Amino acid sequence: MPKVGMERVRRKALVDAALRVIGDHGSLTVTMSDIARQAGVSPALAHHYFGSKEQLLIETIRSLLRQLRSDTAAALKAARTPRARLSAIIRVSFHADQFAPGTIAAWLAFYAEAQRSEETRRFLVIYARRLCSNLLADLKVLLPADAAERIAEGAAAMIDGLYIRQSLKSAPIGIEASIALTEDYLNALLATATATPSPGGRRNDHIEPPKGQMT
Repeated sequence: MPKVGMERVRRKALVDAALRVIGDHGSLTVTMSDIARQAGVSPALAHHYFGSKEQLLIETIRSLLRQLRSDTAAALKAARTPRARLSAIIRVSFHADQFAPGTIAAWLAFYAEAQRSEETRRFLVIYARRLCSNLLADLKVLLPADAAERIAEGAAAMIDGLYIRQSLKSAPIGIEASIALTEDYLNALLATATATPSPGGRRNDHIEPPKGQMT
């Protein structure tokens, strides 16, 4: 394998290993040696590729965000209507890969780290803004701007809340249940918002239900 290709493979292996080790520990108090051992390489090689544990952790969160963005883009491309696109965003947020126990533990560890790391906080702000923006783009097609913004913020908060709730081993909520709860929330608010006339005196009574649901 060419040198560049081998470097890419090893860097990915280290990022994947970091995600697993952080997930197992439930915190970022892991060492470069822990990660290197999981990846099957030497600590020296890990330092060679990333320089420090902090840089490897930043690349790990970047990797999570890239995967989430890629999955979201593919889901949105396949959806045909604004309402279907909203359902696609919800389903991607609770995708099996994102909902894996180790991945959830890693996300929570990064949220804790954001209290002291400005760079980590910046990446999590990017995630939060992107989720809200994706929801808002299609809600604005269906609703007046003020209602769309309120519902987008609420739906994003619900998604994050259910995600955190999943980390509670004593009270986990499964993927389909989380999707159903978020869909119910969205449907209720859409129904309320569209039943209220807009300032122009018109309402939108033709919001299609998510795929698989009947009006």
